[in-house]
Parts: sequence; C-alpha cells; structure tokens
Amino acid sequence: MNDFWIILIGVLVAATCGLLGSYLILRRMAMVGDAIAHAVLPGIVIAFMISESRDSIPMLLGAAAVGLLTTFLIETLHRRGMLQIDASIGLTYTSLFALGVILASAFAGDVDLDLDCILYGEIALAPLYTLDIGGVDMGPRAVWIVGGALILVLSFIFLGYKELYITTFDPAYAAIIGVSVSLWHYLLMGAVSLTTVAAFESVGAILVVAFLIAPPAAAYLLTDNFKHMLLLTVLLGSLAVVGGYYLAAWLDASIAGAMALCMGLVFCAAFGLYRRRLHIASKSLTDQQLAARG
Repeated sequence: MNDFWIILIGVLVAATCGLLGSYLILRRMAMVGDAIAHAVLPGIVIAFMISESRDSIPMLLGAAAVGLLTTFLIETLHRRGMLQIDASIGLTYTSLFALGVILASAFAGDVDLDLDCILYGEIALAPLYTLDIGGVDMGPRAVWIVGGALILVLSFIFLGYKELYITTFDPAYAAIIGVSVSLWHYLLMGAVSLTTVAAFESVGAILVVAFLIAPPAAAYLLTDNFKHMLLLTVLLGSLAVVGGYYLAAWLDASIAGAMALCMGLVFCAAFGLYRRRLHIASKSLTDQQLAARG
C-alpha cells in the first residue's frame, strides 16, 4: 500500500500545482511561482512559533499571508521602483527566504522545523503520518491535505474560469468590461501560496516548483486549446510521478529527485514533438507556395 499512497500523493500534488502553473505559464509568471515557493518559508516558521504546533491550518494561513506579501512586493518594486520584473522577483524572494532560514535556524529547537524537509521533502515517509479521527485510521494525512487543496483549486478555477481566462489572455479588455485584474491576480497568487504549503510536507519546495512549471510548459507546447492544456498538464504530471517513482525504486535514489527528473524528460519529449510539428508545418507551407508558383 505504501507504493500506492506515494504515487497517489504525487499525482495529487502534480494535478494541484499543474493547474495553477498553467495560468502562471500563460501569464509569463513562472518565476513568481518559484519565488512564492521559497518566500513562504518565514510564514511557515512564524506560524509554528505562534501556534506551537505542526497543525496544517496555521501553516497554510502563515504561508498564504507571506505569499501575498511576496506578490505585493514584487509588483510594487516593478511598477513603482522601476525595476525589471526579474530583478524584483530575485530581490524579494531571496530576502524573504533568507529571513525564513534565519528564523528557522534560530528557533528550530522550539518549532521542530527541518530545513531539509522543507526544501527537498520526503514523499517516501508521507504514508507513515496518518490522520486519525475518533480512533479510526483515515490513511495518510498528506492525501487529505493535498486532496483538499486540489478540491479548492478546482472550485476556484470552475467558479472563476471566465475571469481568470480573460485576465490571463487580455487584461486590458478585462479592465474595460469591469473585471478587476488586480483582484484576480492576488487570488491566483493566494491559491499558489496555499498549494505550495499543502505540498511542502510531502515533496518540499523544490519539487513544488518543478510541478508548477514543467508539466504546464510541456502541455503549452503540445496544444493551442487552453482546456486541453489543463488536461494535458495533469496527465503529463501524473506520468512523470509514476515514472519517477519506479525510476527511483530501480536506482534506489531520491523519489522526489527522480520525479523532477522525469518531468524534465517529459518536457524534452514535448519540445521534440513541438519542433517536429513546426518542421512539418513549415515544409507543408513551402510545398503549397511552390505549387502556387508552378
């Protein structure tokens, strides 16, 4: 059953992160997801210090608050500080991540916080931490946490699909028809923050970033239809999870690392198919031009 639970947790994380990552890719904000995944560390530490427990609710609230702060600081530095967006992202997330490292190092004994677990995660141990309700074993806690996050993300996308779609593809038109671009921007960033923390305990910050970027980027190269892109993202992420798990078992290596590697391989395959499609389209266009001249 451990194999099943590990793969299920990985698939849930891949689906949750990939759906939000699709919006980040299309908004050209992939590195903002990376920034949030690292910058929420001080929010987690402060939540531990205040609640004095490893309960998921304080963690989610603390991380969501710092995630929104990260987004606000990036936007402020970019628009009012006249910094390039990449410089704003780099300055913000490195500063907040460094603050989180300092807090964790200073208070690790009090809050029982492991930096390696936050960065790299250990999905192999996730099935050992179960949820007990009234003496009944409900299965791994991570399944319920990440599954709950997936339900929230699906609800968010379903209820706000039109607004998210318009603000992603044509923010100027969205503003004209009265859709608040800033509101939906911060709602999306808040969802990314919550998802990041929900997946922290299982897969760590680094693998969260891989899930946010690689499957949506691969799907983006394979289709021009947004709904198909969302479905492909979940499918490709799930394939990378399964392949990564069995690769790690074969090599006796890190499961999270193998999953991230498989996501890179999936993207390389998608890039190869994309280049082949361009070559075929270019050749077909050339043949049509020659035929028209003949």
